[in-house]
Amino acid sequence: MNVAEALNIPALAGCGIIAGIDGKENEILHVNMMDAPDISNYLKPNELLVTTAYHVKDDPQLLLDLIVAMDEKGCAALGIKTQRFLMEVPKEVKALADKLKFPVIELPIETSLGDIVNQTLSSILDKRTDELRFALDTHKQFSDHIMSGKGIQKLLLHLTELIRYPVVLVDPYGKAIASSEKSDAISEVINNFYSNSLSAYFPKTSFFTFSTIVARQTYTVSSVYTYEKIAGYLIIFGHVRPDYHAEMLTLEQAANVISFELMKENALKQYERRIRNEFFFHFTEDRFSSDQEALNRAKEFALPSDSYYLCAIGKVDKLGSTKSFTSNQRKMDTIYEFMEEELDSSSLSTHLFTRGDLVVLLFEADSVNIEMNTVSTEALAILQTKISDRFDHLLSFGISNLARGFIQVKASVTEAQDALKAGQLAGKKGFMQYYQTKDVLELLRMLPKNDLKDFYHHTLKDLAKPTQHDRQTLLQTLFVYLESHCQISETAKQLYVHRNTVVYRLEKCEEIIGHPLTDPDFSLRVRLALRMQTILEL
Repeated sequence: MNVAEALNIPALAGCGIIAGIDGKENEILHVNMMDAPDISNYLKPNELLVTTAYHVKDDPQLLLDLIVAMDEKGCAALGIKTQRFLMEVPKEVKALADKLKFPVIELPIETSLGDIVNQTLSSILDKRTDELRFALDTHKQFSDHIMSGKGIQKLLLHLTELIRYPVVLVDPYGKAIASSEKSDAISEVINNFYSNSLSAYFPKTSFFTFSTIVARQTYTVSSVYTYEKIAGYLIIFGHVRPDYHAEMLTLEQAANVISFELMKENALKQYERRIRNEFFFHFTEDRFSSDQEALNRAKEFALPSDSYYLCAIGKVDKLGSTKSFTSNQRKMDTIYEFMEEELDSSSLSTHLFTRGDLVVLLFEADSVNIEMNTVSTEALAILQTKISDRFDHLLSFGISNLARGFIQVKASVTEAQDALKAGQLAGKKGFMQYYQTKDVLELLRMLPKNDLKDFYHHTLKDLAKPTQHDRQTLLQTLFVYLESHCQISETAKQLYVHRNTVVYRLEKCEEIIGHPLTDPDFSLRVRLALRMQTILEL
């Protein structure tokens, strides 16, 4: 209830605003009565203060100070009973009230302050009761929309009828989920929000407004929460004022019902993801009794047996050692969910799976397409850019050769993992590494793992147990040095360190191994040992 509405209360009948009329829409939430000179210490925002002015009748400056204090605290208005102790409100007080747009109400002498306080509070409570009843009715209407299967689209349409503004529901990244109206103007605005990543600058509050300079349009945003995180935003194409309680309650109820619907949809998606990931894990680990069984199961997930597939395995580069495993996993899940949404909206036929901290992408084609590598590379590059912009993290990919048929995807997964591992060993970040068939590596795969382990540990000695961070750094430096044809400058360039640092690390490696790297036969043994890392999964 605002000041203008309060004047319709019977106890305030005949009252008028004698100063500060521009503040007549100030909201009244509390009512207080002045009974001491230090009342300003106990005032609250949106409070109506009524007084006989007994304590300020002899000193107009006290009344001026009171109005300033009330305005600073965000009070609604001051009601003064004249013709009792204060015959009239001084001109300087009225001038100050007009300047501050702070309403001063002249109260009738025949009505007691107690009646004014009681009737005003009663009117506020009645209004709140009506608003709560309206909120319950609105919540029931919105819930009926969802429970009857009409979906979020119909709910937004009903919401628009209630608040008289178009409404669009977007995901946390600003991509449209549903809209109450379909028009080119609305689509253009939402696409502009998404392409410019405006949602990344939204404050972490449940309700806020902002305006665009060019279009001179004000937007109201209500956040939709699930599991204590923002699952989306309701963007209203208009200004909904916080003191308009009916509209605010309507938005709150809409956001609550939508949050439950999004939680239900998310639970279904999580279930489908888990089933899909379990299938892919069993497939790549040869858990099916036959290839035919794997192909039959693949059909359930829209994976044709005779299509061509390109596999890309991605990993987020170092989320941060200071965060817990759980928070890192949640961050990765959020990034991979974003990738899935992006790929769903693209023209490429892509299947996404996750395995721990890795994401597996299968690009599908009906036939051998010369441009498939180019198109998939462009799609991965776009993903890397968007994830870097939105999450401030780098994403690296290992990319396989083309698989002719779904059964060959198992080999493609291994190729993509090898390519990713090779890029990581080379010290790259945010890279795309293509798999290149290495005859030596294929030969090494044919040898027993125990023999490979013996050779690996015998060659690298203590470097084969990089339990400390400096040992891992030495191994990486040694790998890049040998892969760079023993060029120290090139090694320093790839590792982003000074060449003297490379020299020092190589000397340290020779000291630990106990053999000079300049010996051609021994350097070959070291290169073979480092290649075995991929096979031994060290």
